[in-house]
Parts: sequence; C-alpha cells; structure tokens
Amino acid sequence: MQRKTALVTGASHGIGKAIALALAKAGYDIAVNYCNNRAGAEDTCAQARQAGARAIALQADVGNYQALTGLFQAFEAEYGAMDLMVNNAGVSEFHPLLEVTEQEWERVTRTDWKAAYFGTQMAARNMVAHQKKGVIVNITSNHIDGCFPDANIYAPSKAAVDTFCRNAAMELAPHGIRVVSLAPGYTNVWADDNPIQQVRDRIPLGRFATPEEIAQILVFIASDHCAYMTGTRVTVDGGALLPVVPENTFNGGSLLPLTIHETEAPHETDKN
Repeated sequence: MQRKTALVTGASHGIGKAIALALAKAGYDIAVNYCNNRAGAEDTCAQARQAGARAIALQADVGNYQALTGLFQAFEAEYGAMDLMVNNAGVSEFHPLLEVTEQEWERVTRTDWKAAYFGTQMAARNMVAHQKKGVIVNITSNHIDGCFPDANIYAPSKAAVDTFCRNAAMELAPHGIRVVSLAPGYTNVWADDNPIQQVRDRIPLGRFATPEEIAQILVFIASDHCAYMTGTRVTVDGGALLPVVPENTFNGGSLLPLTIHETEAPHETDKN
C-alpha cells in the first residue's frame, strides 16, 4: 500500500512529536519541522523510521513567510504531493494585559495565527496542484472557549485560527480538501514540579491528556473514517471547561448542596 505524506510543524517535542510518530505508525511518510531544537527533530525522525516511515527534519521559523515558503519547497522536493498538513507550531506566552509589549504580541501572533493561516494556504496550493483531496488540521486550544489568566494574546490567536478553519473549509471544499480545528486542553508536557500540575485534580476527569492521546485523535480525524468532517472543531480537554458555575464543587465552591426556593408560588390551573 502506498504511504501518504504529512508535514507537521513544531514536531521536535511535545504534541507535535507525538503526532508525527503516530502518523508514521499509521502509514505516513513525515516531514518534521522544527525551529531551534534540531536534536529533538532528529530524534522524532529516528523513531519514525523505526516505524517504517521515511522522515526528514526541516528547519524553519514558520512565523516568517519566506522561511515558511522555503519549508514547503523543501517538502515538495522530497515528497511531491502532500496528503496531510498539521499546523501545530505555537508559542504559549501569558502576560498581564496592561504590561504586554508589541514584541510579545508579535511573537505569539506570528507563530500561532499567521503561520497557521499561510501554512493552510500553502498546503492547499500543493494539494490542488497535485489534485490531492487532502486534509489540513490546525491545532488550536480550549482557550478559545475559556478565559485563562493572562491569555490575552494566546487565546485570541487560537480563536482566529478556529474561525479561519471554517472559512478555509468552505473555500476548499470544492477541491475535496478538508480543514479541521483540533483543540486540546491541558496536555502533560510539563515537568513534575511545574506549578501547573496543581490544576490536575480540578479537571472533571481528574488528569491531564497525554500527547499520544491528542495524536491518536488527529490520526482519526485525518483518516477516511472522518471523510465527511470539515469546517468543525474537535475539543479534547477532559471536561476542563464544564464546571463554569461559581458554586460548582469542581471550582472549589462551598455552596453545594443548594436549596432552590421558588420566588413565587406556581399558579394552579383553573378548574371548570
């Protein structure tokens, strides 16, 4: 069976690495993009090859348009047609709104939003040119729906990508190209002593996701099992955003159980 091809940005570590390896095991030849972590990217490639895939590491700062263009040229020179594009690379920075600098805003937005936009465009151009009914998956976040501390750059950037997915899906549907937004929640890519670990017990499912769990969902989205899915978002966050009512015990509320009192006695139905 002929192997498919995929480009995964930010695949030297974390979720991107897990995605690249899961795709390699699922029958894809992989291009592993990285910005600075060459050793991590080469390790991803080595593990992908052990799974029977072709794999190459391609350096590019995907927030730079010229570098992104070069990345796609390098991919096409190696593999030709593209079956799957995964816009995963991202910058997670959190700053108080009153202290955000233009440089911080640019750094997050160029990678989390600009790179996904033009990565989608360039992938679609490749697919159209090669008459491929491909798939583009943009990694967003459950920050789209929730307000997290100091996420005033990151969350709007991910929300922009999510809305863009629907617009892109509409425009690319005539070419048979599907576009889907995959929104992970808390995924355990942190050290055990990271303060974020304290949040674990406040998630309804009582744990973080593993990168491998996110990767397996992406493999499913990209497969023919989801051939009728486009222009939508798949959120995978363990129910993290469910307990939004202040008195809910998952948010540390102390008002439960509540006794609800009617403010007005119900009217009896008139009897004839």
